[in-house]
Amino acid sequence: MPTPPEPGSKPAPVSFREAFWFWLKLGFISFGGPAGQISIMHQELVENRRWISERRFLHALNYCMVLPGPEAQQLATYIGWLMHRTWGGIVAGALFVLPSLFILVALSWIYIAFGDVSLVAGLFYGIKPAVAAIVVQAAHRIGSKALKNGWMWTIAALAFVGIFLFNVPFPLIVLAAATVGAVGGRLKPALFTMGGGHAAAKASYGPALIDDDTPTPQHALFSKGRLAKVLVVGLLMWLLPMAALMGLYGWQGTLTQMGWFFTKAAMMTFGGAYAVLPYVYQGAVSHFEWLTATQMIDGLALGETTPGPLIMVVAFVGFVGGYTRELFGPEHLFWAGAVAATVVTWFTFLPSFVFILTGGPLVETTHNDLKFTAPLTAITAAVVGVVLNLAIFFGYHVLWPHGLTGAFDWVSALISLGAAIALFKYKRNVIHVIAACALIGFVLQGLPAKAAPSPVAQQEIQHLFAFIEQSPCEFSRNGSWYTTKDAVKHIRRKYQYLLDRDLTDTAELFIERAASESSFSGKAYQVRCSGQGVVRSGDWLRAELARYRAKPGGN
Repeated sequence: MPTPPEPGSKPAPVSFREAFWFWLKLGFISFGGPAGQISIMHQELVENRRWISERRFLHALNYCMVLPGPEAQQLATYIGWLMHRTWGGIVAGALFVLPSLFILVALSWIYIAFGDVSLVAGLFYGIKPAVAAIVVQAAHRIGSKALKNGWMWTIAALAFVGIFLFNVPFPLIVLAAATVGAVGGRLKPALFTMGGGHAAAKASYGPALIDDDTPTPQHALFSKGRLAKVLVVGLLMWLLPMAALMGLYGWQGTLTQMGWFFTKAAMMTFGGAYAVLPYVYQGAVSHFEWLTATQMIDGLALGETTPGPLIMVVAFVGFVGGYTRELFGPEHLFWAGAVAATVVTWFTFLPSFVFILTGGPLVETTHNDLKFTAPLTAITAAVVGVVLNLAIFFGYHVLWPHGLTGAFDWVSALISLGAAIALFKYKRNVIHVIAACALIGFVLQGLPAKAAPSPVAQQEIQHLFAFIEQSPCEFSRNGSWYTTKDAVKHIRRKYQYLLDRDLTDTAELFIERAASESSFSGKAYQVRCSGQGVVRSGDWLRAELARYRAKPGGN
């Protein structure tokens, strides 16, 4: 660990190697969302190491907040670029993301491969209600800063009505809000001044390597030639991978569509990751069906508990989509998910690098310029309405897991209420809240059953287990084929989980909840028997149950 500079003395020049190890460390410790990540950078870079002054740090941060994309990652890229040219920015920004990508790929694989195991299911039973409370807190946090007057409240309300009642695409909401902001900034500038920026520096921690009066480095001065070069290279970095994906899989290929969709998503992240999640939901869940609504909630929970930008939840979306679509065949499910997660991450974060490397030299000309900040003010207000819609969406799926016609989940409601109290009243850390709720879910998973199926139902269920195991068939779960022995072992674990919660007391419920589909991917189990076609396991078992009941003495 480098020795902090002496108080009152200017720090020694920082080598590229020393900066590399710092950015790598930052990638592994950057928990707490953008506020926590920016706080860590401020403490390390401004207060402890004094690589950059308070004023220059906040000047850069104000610019990053105007851009779409994760401001903490962009800030790291900016400071890396300012210190060590283009490669310094690339390394700083990439190392802010890569640890999170590797961790999320591993967690996504555990989730999708073992998500039906009762332990994992129990943990996520507690986590889902916590996520619903966290999204409500995000809407409150953004709204408390953005909704400063009646105009902002009106924009937020219209955005909510548009997306909730009329399913208006998120990009159109952003475009409409930006237009209102641009016009409003001219007609009523006092109402559209930016409220999300950071005030001027008030503290000094001693001389910094890049101080208030340090001349702008030569590489950071504006140059039309350098601007053109960065734009061309950035365009090629997008165009070449996209062309390769089109050549390999065609325009309608899953990886190609992921690349294009998340390029558009990268341009929508005004107001943080929560702002773009409704757009990701509209596309990834409703349109492309890469994952289910339940998985979207679980993915957000994983994103909240890993280092790096919260928008890294898109890596989870990519992994699940690639895995369940079996992009490389049923034998290579992990690699399909890992490649899809990497593709999604590339196209999501590439624009952020281009924004910093092209716009860095222009920071002074745009800082606090109303014609740039007024549209952002209106967009942020619209984001409040959009995030509120997201909170309602999550709450619906958590509290009514089987739809409004099904039972209300009072246990989930109590967990969500407890999480909200911890977040709002006691200001607890998000990771602590998720961990506590996961523990509650784990404990509930281990509670004894309140009741058991009737003797007749038990006999029918045991007959179905024997029927599966003795059949000359194979079972498909999440794209992989298993022997009937392995299938029975897996279904027995799910059956025990349901028994522990008194969730199955008939053979029909056993088939529906334990033997028809994956609890996490929502993908139907399939059966392939010798000399017959592939059928859904639910239909196959219901037909056998009907035959068993029709036999004399079947019950």
